[in-house]
Amino acid sequence: MLGSLNNLQIDTLLRSELIGRIGCSIDGNTYIVPVAYVYDGEFIYSYTQEGKKTTMLRANPSVCFQVDHITDMANWQSVVVQGKFQELEGEEKESALQLLTTRLMPIKTGESNQPKYGMEKIHSHVKPFTKFITYRIQILEQSGRFEKE
Repeated sequence: MLGSLNNLQIDTLLRSELIGRIGCSIDGNTYIVPVAYVYDGEFIYSYTQEGKKTTMLRANPSVCFQVDHITDMANWQSVVVQGKFQELEGEEKESALQLLTTRLMPIKTGESNQPKYGMEKIHSHVKPFTKFITYRIQILEQSGRFEKE
């Protein structure tokens, strides 16, 4: 059976997953990459380094964000969000980094996939990102689909 997810199911899926895909575009070029994220019920938060993605997002803040949960080809859920990229600074950045660190710390498996917020004193040998960007996606529209056998 194919169907649409309701708002509660969309919210549940966004809260339960850790990896989504962000899509951005500029000058007819589209770029889609996986990102670790946290959803707080209002915004999707993530972090990155300076690069192609941030250049594109700053030039065109309209984004598409997608997350799914796939059990098998006949049992899956998928959410697509249309939103707006917002780079964070100051207290908003600090709050977002705390959310990200709290959510992602239990699954940390590599040096580059974890924000270093609050870790400087514990791991002084860890080099910080050269330019650490923290951002959120303001959700403008969302939809979800599922298939269940």
